[in-house]
Amino acid sequence: MNIIIYLYIFILGITFGSFFTLAVYRIPRGEDITHTRSYCPNCNHKLSFWDMIPLFSYIFLGGKCRYCKNKIRPRYFILELCSGIVFTIFAISIKLNINNINVSQITYFIFGLLYIAGLFIISGIDKEKIQIQNEIILYLLVIQFLYIIYLYIVEQANIYRYVIYLAILAILTTINTIYYKKKVNDNYTLNCFILLLLFVMFTYEYCTILTVILTLLSIEIKLLLDKIKEKRIKYVKKASRNAIPIGFYLGVTNIITLIATNFIIFYR
Repeated sequence: MNIIIYLYIFILGITFGSFFTLAVYRIPRGEDITHTRSYCPNCNHKLSFWDMIPLFSYIFLGGKCRYCKNKIRPRYFILELCSGIVFTIFAISIKLNINNINVSQITYFIFGLLYIAGLFIISGIDKEKIQIQNEIILYLLVIQFLYIIYLYIVEQANIYRYVIYLAILAILTTINTIYYKKKVNDNYTLNCFILLLLFVMFTYEYCTILTVILTLLSIEIKLLLDKIKEKRIKYVKKASRNAIPIGFYLGVTNIITLIATNFIIFYR
C-alpha cells in the first residue's frame, strides 16, 4: 500500500516539476505563470495536453518540439525527474506510512513540499540568471509564517526563536527594498543572507550550518574542476570567469541536508 502512495507522490513531484520549468522560464521575464497557456519558447506555438505530460512528452517527442522540431533543453526533463525523486525521498525520509499517519506528520509533509518547491524555483532561476527573485523569497516567507501559526495554535510550540528571526528578516527585507534599491537593481548578496535566514527558520540552525559547509565545498569543487578544464584547453588567451550561482548551490544543498536530517530524526 505504501508503494502506491509513494508512486502517487512521485507523480505529484513530476507534475510540480513541470510547473517549476515554467516558473523558472517565465518569472525572470515577468510573465504570468498561472493563466497564460504553455507555449514553445522557440516557435511560440501553444502546447497541447499531449505535449505537456511530465517526463513522457519529452521522451516520446525525442526531446524536440512537435511543431518547429527544435530541440528542447534537457533541463526540463531533468528538473521534472529530480522533482519527482526529491518529493518521494522526502516522503520516505519522514517515514510517511499509511498505517500510522497523523495530522502533525501530514502537515509537516505538506509544508515541507511547499518549501522544497520554492527552493526548486529559486535554484533553477539562479542557475540560469544568477538572480534570487524577491517574489519567491516572499512566497517562502508566507509559507514559513503559515507554518509558524500552525505550530503555535495546533502544536502549541514555543515560537520565540521564530519571532526573533522574523524580526531580523523584516529588517533585512526593509534594507533591501528601501536602501539598496536606490543603489542597485538587485542586491544578490543580501538576498543570499535572507535566503539563509529562511533556511534557519524552517530547517533549524544545524541544518543551515551544514548547508553552508556543503555549499562552500560544492563551489570549491566546481572551481577546481573548471581550473582543470581550463588547463586542458590550449591557445586560450584568457579563460572566462562566470559568476557563481550561490543561490543555486544553497537551495540544492539545503534540500539534501533537510532530507538527510529527516532520516536521522525519524528513523533513530
